[in-house]
Amino acid sequence: MNIVVTPEAVKHLKKALEREAGSTAIRLGVKTSGCSGYAYVIDYAESPTDVDRLIDVDGLTIVVDPISEPLLAGTTVDLKVEGVNRTLRFDNPNVVSECGCGESFAVEASVPL
Repeated sequence: MNIVVTPEAVKHLKKALEREAGSTAIRLGVKTSGCSGYAYVIDYAESPTDVDRLIDVDGLTIVVDPISEPLLAGTTVDLKVEGVNRTLRFDNPNVVSECGCGESFAVEASVPL
């Protein structure tokens, strides 16, 4: 699985994980949502399942479920800071369109689901 997480995003996610008692990893995924089809999901993971893919990025464990894996392949996760706001941004090569508000996205039909 080739997901890239920038050093700034790793630092941000590690700090968030430290504040979440009982969690051992960050879960990245997608869910069906919005007008375009999918939305990104970022959550805490206490214990990954047997089918989850575990990715170690500079000491941060990232968990990806098998349904989300092909939709996230090749994605870069970065932290954008604008004033006092911090936002994780996804640069996903599988995305062919996004809704107007930027909350959901569509992928090419050739992405295996």
